[in-house]
Formats: sequence, structure tokens, C-alpha cells
Amino acid sequence: MSKVLEINNVSKIYGEGDSKVTALDNASLSIEHGEVVLIVGSSGSGKSTLLNMIGLLDRPSNGKILIDGIDTTTLNDDQISSFRNKKLGFIFQFSNLLADLSVLENVLLPRQIGGTNHTAEKEARDLLKAVGLEDQMHKRANKISGGQAQRVAIARGLINKPSIVLADEPTGNLDSVTSETIVQLMKSMAKKLNQTFIIVTHDRPHFGVVDKVITIKDGKAFEGEQPSEMEVFA
Repeated sequence: MSKVLEINNVSKIYGEGDSKVTALDNASLSIEHGEVVLIVGSSGSGKSTLLNMIGLLDRPSNGKILIDGIDTTTLNDDQISSFRNKKLGFIFQFSNLLADLSVLENVLLPRQIGGTNHTAEKEARDLLKAVGLEDQMHKRANKISGGQAQRVAIARGLINKPSIVLADEPTGNLDSVTSETIVQLMKSMAKKLNQTFIIVTHDRPHFGVVDKVITIKDGKAFEGEQPSEMEVFA
């Protein structure tokens, strides 16, 4: 397997002088294509900061982030926007669908931003079928359930065939039964499409066996689950 993500000595520092806060401290890790990876840790540990760095929503203070071998820290703002749309998919705690658009139209949005093509609608329909929403695609997004909306968000995150899908607390707004459905769906899509998922979660037990767990504690990244962190998930 080849590396889809390499993070080399990345730090993120906010503020200066006495108000300086190190949100991420010299983090290094690598992830391979097709892996399902969890980022866990207590609130305020630096999980969201790390996800924002990988998602190119914020720039590191130092260090390098390579996606598909490309050093993203050298890209300018326009290049970052284009790169993010092509290489990254996003799933949020709240599905963030546009209420007045249909399910199908919501899935197509990232493709339209990057310049749609004649295969886009078929691909969107195929993804909606894959996530079990073939019969919902023409409904308005505000007429479906929360669990269905999150499945739409997964399809939308996959429409551009990204190198990485980043999910920020994707089960945090769902009941336990629906959460289990969403977790199994992400795992099955990872296997079926050789799709990398990087997931920030407080809901570690729901995810069961995954390829890798990254624990963030006080801004430092550790591969594996740290015993001292397990009380967070009790």
C-alpha cells in the first residue's frame, strides 16, 4: 500500500508571547490508501486542529503535510482551494446539506464547483444507490431524516473520488442505532472503493476494529490507543 498522507513535524501555534498556545506539537504520522483511521482524545487535545491541518482549512506554523506526495504547505490560496476540492472530501457532525436542493443536487455540488462533466449525474446516482438512498434522491434535503442526511453527506464526500475523506464527529448528532449504520457504511465504502477515511470521534466504541488509531494528548500525536485516554470513552 502507498502512503496517501504524510505529516512531518507539524506544529500549530496560536497567538504570541504570554498568550501563545501550542495546539499541535511536532506531530508526525503517515496513513496509507484505503485505511480507516480514527483520531481520538479528550476535548481540547488538538484533534480538530489536526483535522483542519489535513483538510487544508488552516496552515501549520511549521512542518510539512504531504497528500499523494504533494507538499501542500507550498501551495498558495488558489492552489489550496483547487487541491482541496479534488483531493479531499468532508463529512461533518451536522450534514450541512442545502435544504432547498434535492438529495441528488446536494451530492453533485462538489463536482459542480470543480467543473462538472457528463458522467457526474450517473456517478452521483450510483453513490446514492450504494448508500441506500436510491428512492430518496429527488426529495428535498429538509424532508429526510438525520441518518439519511448523513448518508447523503457520505455520498457527497465521495463524489470527486477524493484521496481522503475527512469526517468530523460524523455520528455525534445521531442515536446509537443510526450511528452504527453510518459507521458500517463508511467501513464498507472504504473497503469497496479503497477509500481512506480519517475520522475524529468521541465515540470510539462504536467504530470497533479499524486500521489505525491516532491519539492526541496535549497537542502531541501518538499512534495507538493510550491507556490514560481510555477513561474519556467510558
